Amino acid sequence: MNSALWVSKTGLSAQDMALRTISNNLANVSTVGFKRDRAVFEDMMYQIAQQPGGLSSQNTQLPAGTQLGVGVRIAGTQKEFTEGSLQTTENPLDLAIEGRGFFQITLPDGGVGYTRAGTFHLSDEGQIVTAGGNPLEPAITVPAGSTTVTIGVDGTVTANQQGDAAPTQIGAVQLVDFVNPAGLEAMGSNLFAQTAASGAAQQGTAGENGLGRLVQGALETSNVSVVEELVNMVATQRAYEVNSRVVSTADQMLQYVTQNL
Repeated sequence: MNSALWVSKTGLSAQDMALRTISNNLANVSTVGFKRDRAVFEDMMYQIAQQPGGLSSQNTQLPAGTQLGVGVRIAGTQKEFTEGSLQTTENPLDLAIEGRGFFQITLPDGGVGYTRAGTFHLSDEGQIVTAGGNPLEPAITVPAGSTTVTIGVDGTVTANQQGDAAPTQIGAVQLVDFVNPAGLEAMGSNLFAQTAASGAAQQGTAGENGLGRLVQGALETSNVSVVEELVNMVATQRAYEVNSRVVSTADQMLQYVTQNL
């Protein structure tokens, strides 16, 4: 069979996966703390018909040779951890990280997840939890009857109770960072998991040792640019159409050979 059919088939598959990545980015354009994905392509193996530098005669060499590619594939998808813009909400439990870092979240199985989404709430026991009910790590409990909760840029959490002359410190929000955030495993629900590629979590105080500072009453929006994704979608569509045209052309060539030879 015409090898061009197989080459174009790999192109169609790769562009289909690229479009899936773009569609996921657009679907999450309003997701707090979401980080866009980028599809990474690489060419596949080559069939070497004539080795570059091989002898074409006793005294001459082939300057380029003959190398026939067999297509393309998706090498992977990479999260881009550029910072999204900050949106003011005035909700005292909404937190945004201005700079590097992740919040630590205790998962139902006892493990730890990491997130940039700072949409926090109070549980029925006064504990600060995510929208899914998973508690912040280290755990912070707001005393019953507290009138205000203040979270400083360094993560210090204080609460005022009626009748108290001064606020009381009830805990601190600790941030973590990774050598390679792109190596984190996306778990869904705005959570990431540590992997061997990301490196170990390095815990610290917000605003120190390269970690970003906290902004109370604000949320980090998605870093997806709708205009950029639409341009990428058009480019992907055109690449898909061109690969489809190759399939059609190869089919016409085979039809001609079949009918005339």
